[in-house]
Amino acid sequence: MRPEDLLFLLPLRYEDETRVTPVAQAQAGSSVLVEGRIVRVERKEGPRPQLVAHLDDGTGLLTGRWLHVYAGTAKRLEPGKHMRWFGEIRVGFFGEREMFHPRLVPIESPLPDRLTPVYPSVEGLSQGLLRRLVRRALEVVAPAEWLDETLRAREHLPPLREALEFLHTPPAGADERRLEYARRRLKLEELVAQQASMRRARAVRLAATAPALPEEEGPVRRALREALPFTLTAAQRRVLAEIDADLEKPHPMHRLLLGDVGSGKTVVAALALARALDGGHQGALMVPTEILAVQHARKLGEWLAPAGIEVALLTAATPAKAAQALRARLAEGEPLLVVGTHALIEEAVALPRLALAVVDEQHRFGVRQRFALRAKAGEGLSPHLLMMSATPIPRTLALAIYADLEVSLLDERPPGRQPVQTVLLSQRRRGELIERVRRWCAQGRQAYWVCPLIEESEVLDLQAATATWQELAATMPELRVGLLHGRLKNEEKQEVMARFVAGALDVLVATTVIEVGVDVANASLMVIDHAERFGLAQLHQLRGRVGRGSEASFCVLCYGEPLSATARERLAAIRANDDGFALAREDLRLRGPGEFVGLRQSGVPSLRVADLVADEDLVPLAQQLADEVLARDPALAETLIRRWVPGGGAWLHA
Repeated sequence: MRPEDLLFLLPLRYEDETRVTPVAQAQAGSSVLVEGRIVRVERKEGPRPQLVAHLDDGTGLLTGRWLHVYAGTAKRLEPGKHMRWFGEIRVGFFGEREMFHPRLVPIESPLPDRLTPVYPSVEGLSQGLLRRLVRRALEVVAPAEWLDETLRAREHLPPLREALEFLHTPPAGADERRLEYARRRLKLEELVAQQASMRRARAVRLAATAPALPEEEGPVRRALREALPFTLTAAQRRVLAEIDADLEKPHPMHRLLLGDVGSGKTVVAALALARALDGGHQGALMVPTEILAVQHARKLGEWLAPAGIEVALLTAATPAKAAQALRARLAEGEPLLVVGTHALIEEAVALPRLALAVVDEQHRFGVRQRFALRAKAGEGLSPHLLMMSATPIPRTLALAIYADLEVSLLDERPPGRQPVQTVLLSQRRRGELIERVRRWCAQGRQAYWVCPLIEESEVLDLQAATATWQELAATMPELRVGLLHGRLKNEEKQEVMARFVAGALDVLVATTVIEVGVDVANASLMVIDHAERFGLAQLHQLRGRVGRGSEASFCVLCYGEPLSATARERLAAIRANDDGFALAREDLRLRGPGEFVGLRQSGVPSLRVADLVADEDLVPLAQQLADEVLARDPALAETLIRRWVPGGGAWLHA
């Protein structure tokens, strides 16, 4: 770790050791410095031995507990000795104040005049050593100021040096507003680095060579259009035009297609892939689950059959001989459309004439997996890449997160889709709910019943999928109840899903394996068991499995009590709104961007100080500054990227 790296290792929080707090005034949950006399020390034997000391400061008694006792600590805790302890105040079973493993502070040491920073853990470095190293770095390193003084004044931002010193060594009683301005200075710099790294990655990718697909519509695309049993929406036509404009260029498209549940992303992808096939090239569609791969292969096969195009399926469940034969055909450059799971990026697979790779539910794949698919193309060529997600993200956030991509939005639902009525129901009315499901299916309809776990948990009191399946089968013997979860073998999953699609099952009890892609028009009732355990985005995805036919559809959110305040907010939001983009904003507020869009898997540089939601107002300025720095001073851009982006963002070029 270089001295400059230490400067930008910012504190997570601060501890106040600048003043002594009377024990009687110490609040539970606060970390304080107390001073008093040791009145008693005792050892408690048992399965977990403890060393217990009692400190009296004249206002009250404080108990210190040590579960791991070192000889040096025990020697210092002598009755009658005056001491200072620092730690978090807890309230014991009988209301007594106590500290676990308080830090022993020498009483002869003068009280500091600065708050004590607490840094993120660094392997091999204690907090004390980190603080000393940071103080030394502040003395020897002088990072150059690069922000214009006029801009700093307009945004109320201190100079870089001043911000760093204030954040590492804030004075006692530091003005919180001044701390926030110092943090904001560093947040802006980190966002500039993040945007610059992704813009640089985009420039590198645009310099690559891709097959330029013919502008005119070919026979495959034409046949597909004519075979579709519906008319494209205006949003689908707009997005397809954006994709087509990219495919005509001799450098690779890198486009993200965001669309709400049921907005028709699959048909847009199919039309784009048809254009690749018209040029005599190969197309590939990679999806995260076996069920989704089978369903996409079936649907695309039906749509492309009139054009005489074969849609191949390659997953871990594909029989060895069939998989070997398919890989041989692909390696020879046969113009096929192949749909598959992670099996598509296995070493044995070659796609020398791959012109377009489509990745569905892209946030479920790591960045290296997505680009491993792109690397299957022939030597010197980079295929066009279309990534799709049914997790809506507000456009401003999407442009910040995916700065190296073009972003298209499908913000219109196909006509004929019925709105789904969402109902909240307590677990106390479970018997009534089962009776409703019975009556629903007795009319020839089908229903999903989604559970959050596969087996009973000792920690969470939830209805497991297996237990629910047994319960429903026993309670409704006249109905055909199926079970689908992630631990079934691939062929078993396919068989269960095929029976449900064919109408041979009335109720499908499932875990979240049916969250995306499953499309059964006759299934118009969705029950989500213990809905309070799901996030908003997941609830919206699950609800999107119904309302896919012409009949009225319902989603019942069955919740356990008592509900937390956050769970209550989530359920109220999902009941009141079926707009995925509005729900996305609420989910981001409740959960943060990392959880919501899967940033760990998205290929987005992780942020240490800034927050793309809380600091959204800084993003446009960061984007403008990133463009200016890259154009004016590439060396400065490199410095900022290396300072803030893990590995200098080199992996973004994978």
